[in-house]
Amino acid sequence: MTIRSEPGHGRPDPGLDAIMSERRQLINVAYRLLGSLTEAEDAVQEGFTRWYAMSRREQDAIASPGAWLTTVVGRICLNLLGSARARRETYVGEWIPEPLPERTEWIGARPGGAVVDPADRITLDESVNLAFLVMLDAMTPAERVAFILHDVFCHSFAEVAEVVGRTPAACRQLASSARRRIRASRPSATPAAQRARVVGDFKQAWEAKDIDALIRLLDPDATAIADGGGLATTFLHPIRGGERIAHAWVEIARRRTGDTTLVERTVNGQPGLVTRQDGVTVTVFAFDVVGERIQRIWVVRNPEKLRRWTTD
Repeated sequence: MTIRSEPGHGRPDPGLDAIMSERRQLINVAYRLLGSLTEAEDAVQEGFTRWYAMSRREQDAIASPGAWLTTVVGRICLNLLGSARARRETYVGEWIPEPLPERTEWIGARPGGAVVDPADRITLDESVNLAFLVMLDAMTPAERVAFILHDVFCHSFAEVAEVVGRTPAACRQLASSARRRIRASRPSATPAAQRARVVGDFKQAWEAKDIDALIRLLDPDATAIADGGGLATTFLHPIRGGERIAHAWVEIARRRTGDTTLVERTVNGQPGLVTRQDGVTVTVFAFDVVGERIQRIWVVRNPEKLRRWTTD
């Protein structure tokens, strides 16, 4: 066990490993709550700051540091979710959750920073794909927190109540409401191999500038949404309709320069595409595939959301 001095106290902190072991779980929770890994890391860091701001006596009085940290970080995220709605009113264009590379990539290390421990990889499962995160973003902050903590991370409603500041019965209703929203908007699951094949066919048709093939792969009512955050050129409003999207994507292909490459990559655990220019990732494409067709495309070009894609 690693033991080091607690900041400002000059004596061993035997509980440090136990506290730090919670970091991965806390970041997994916070990312699903906020849709931003950068904000999730900041929320978790704030939770640790509050822990170490307490005296040793106050720390020793807490029976479960992990539960305490989850409650504190959950409250921080709840507050951030409330303020995020106001911030997004001034956001340039559409806002899309921050995409994550495949599970072999690190989290926690920012540009110029040190590589973090392998235990800090984020867990990529169904609750973290872009389609799911977009659905979560349509919920109220309280619904989102109650649903994620209870349905995804299996916390009791009594524990959720400590975070949300409502009764366990009220939290049960919040989670139930969130569950109904998801059931109403989630189609039946498409097998992973089938999703990968459809995205691969889309890439091939796009590179060939084959409009007819693209139209066949796109649902007639498909939607494409882009997020440049005012920091990268992209379309500001959603493109609706498979045929319109196909023509737009062919136009994008025609404008592509010789130093740009398009590669298949995993995006939040799902088949996706990445555009690289001079070796730097400039665009991440995530897809919602239902059956044999693409229903939604999310295009992330905001460079602040692509920092973790530039070192792979």
